[in-house]
Amino acid sequence: MKYLRNCLIGLAILLLAGVLLLWFLPVRWALPWIEPQLHGLRLQQLQGSLWDGRAGQVLAADGRPLGKLQWTLSRRALFGQTQAKLDFQGPQFDFSGEMRRLPGQKVEWRGVNLHAALAAWPARVNLPYGQPRGELQLTIEHAILQGGWPLQLQAQARWQDAVMRTRNGDVALGDLQGQAQSQNGVIQAQWQDDGHGPLQVDGRLQLSPLGWRLDATLRARQTDPALRHWLSGLGQPDADGKINIQHSGGLAAALPGTTATNQGTKSP
Repeated sequence: MKYLRNCLIGLAILLLAGVLLLWFLPVRWALPWIEPQLHGLRLQQLQGSLWDGRAGQVLAADGRPLGKLQWTLSRRALFGQTQAKLDFQGPQFDFSGEMRRLPGQKVEWRGVNLHAALAAWPARVNLPYGQPRGELQLTIEHAILQGGWPLQLQAQARWQDAVMRTRNGDVALGDLQGQAQSQNGVIQAQWQDDGHGPLQVDGRLQLSPLGWRLDATLRARQTDPALRHWLSGLGQPDADGKINIQHSGGLAAALPGTTATNQGTKSP
């Protein structure tokens, strides 16, 4: 009996030590398990634990410094209930928000704030009418994603000092702002200008996994030749100088408020 009791006491001590180690696990020790999930990103100058820590430097896959990261991870993750707060700060890109995994392979985000200088965006955006430049500010009050698609969404965005960089030079668009909502996987987005810039904008976008529809009206407020030349590539103005854009793709008839006509994805 004494031998069995000693074995049980020793086992209990080992279990307690393991729990304490896991509860206060230094992030440096967990790094070999973390980095394979970061898609090439590397964390350096690590401090704190796996549950409450920071990386003084985050490097891209090519070694380029991106900024610093601070996080808080709930210990409920040990029981499959992942909850985390992230705060990333860099010279060209800031991001913060709260994330929680839900049943059914869903992810919930709250309080997301993103600020980015588009000129320094790591992924090049190839649009047919130029490269976007300026400052992007995005706020997501609430979002539920499944497979990366927003089943629910409430977001606002502002594009300050908006510019499209083309082969013929930069085209200034002014300050643009927009809102987006999603219910049952159907996104409804609206955007417009601030009322004072060189470009008057009023746009609507409906988007779902089945199709999309775009309706927008553009008009130059000024006689900027670069802006008018850029607009001419989008369509012919009407008698009031407005360019009306209507495009749809996929099964656009499945979207609320659309007609059964599919106009395709052809460029104007």
